[in-house]
Amino acid sequence: MSQAKVRADRIYSGEGIAADALRIAAANILLVLCAHIVIPLPWTPVPITGQTFGVLLVAVLLGARRGAITLILYLLEGAAGLPVFQPLGLPGLARFAGPTAGYLFSYPMAAFVTGWLVERDAEIANSREGGSRLIGLSLVGALISGEAIIFACGCAWLAPFLGAGWGAALQQGALPFVPGEIIKMALIVVAASGLQLARREA
Repeated sequence: MSQAKVRADRIYSGEGIAADALRIAAANILLVLCAHIVIPLPWTPVPITGQTFGVLLVAVLLGARRGAITLILYLLEGAAGLPVFQPLGLPGLARFAGPTAGYLFSYPMAAFVTGWLVERDAEIANSREGGSRLIGLSLVGALISGEAIIFACGCAWLAPFLGAGWGAALQQGALPFVPGEIIKMALIVVAASGLQLARREA
């Protein structure tokens, strides 16, 4: 399926490597800004951040391939010591041995799967008849799939890190964040819906 059907290409219609590099750079800035929205929680080493919002929004905007590339570059920047991750953890490579490493490792896969599902349904989104169905159903399914990957990987890492099994990992690494993730997904759906309406009126 043509990459021209994902939302980032409707915002900026340029083509070629330079245009894709500009989109990826803009998405990277978005990720960094989202990551620095952080609220620590006293009962868990995993804070509330805007990172998952950024990951899923980038996937919806860029699609599978470019979304995954953006997240891989983001992780490489963090590994190199650049201040791109949420600021409460250790810097550089040390972050990948900390309690939130599983979430970080999941980001490229979550972006790819979410973006692929969005691309798969792009034909529906491009039609007047089916656009609302994508916003209401398929997009939500894509976002839930991405969230599931992030939380599964995050808890799979957190369980041995805590040394207390999956129950503790779910209580500290997933359940407290569900309400916030629902709000984030709703915001992404609203943003995607706005882009869809703007495209129709253009």
